[in-house]
Amino acid sequence: MHLVKAADAPRFELPHAQFDGMAAPSRGSKQLCTWRLTVPGNLAVGPAHTLDRDEVFMLLSGRLEISGQLLEPGDALVVPAGDPIALGNPGDEPAVAHVAIPAGFTAEMPDGSRFTPPWAQ
Repeated sequence: MHLVKAADAPRFELPHAQFDGMAAPSRGSKQLCTWRLTVPGNLAVGPAHTLDRDEVFMLLSGRLEISGQLLEPGDALVVPAGDPIALGNPGDEPAVAHVAIPAGFTAEMPDGSRFTPPWAQ
């Protein structure tokens, strides 16, 4: 077993979101990646990206819009591989979600570039 304490999780900050890496290959999980996603309030939906694996969002607090779907606390959204993912937060408060996806996935950005995010490595 490998315990990842919330206080010790690596944090990655982008202008539109914060990612706290939990399970990942570098943190003891060979098959699954998870992270805590925090999206600031009043954030317009950004450009879409796609992933090559199914991704699951589980909203803990706030409101989160993902590709036209509005999530409330307790909701889960399954995004099939290849479906566009565009995030926004229509609420005033930050939205906090847990996200899960199989390890080894790649993201494709609007410019066509592909990569595996550092919080999932």
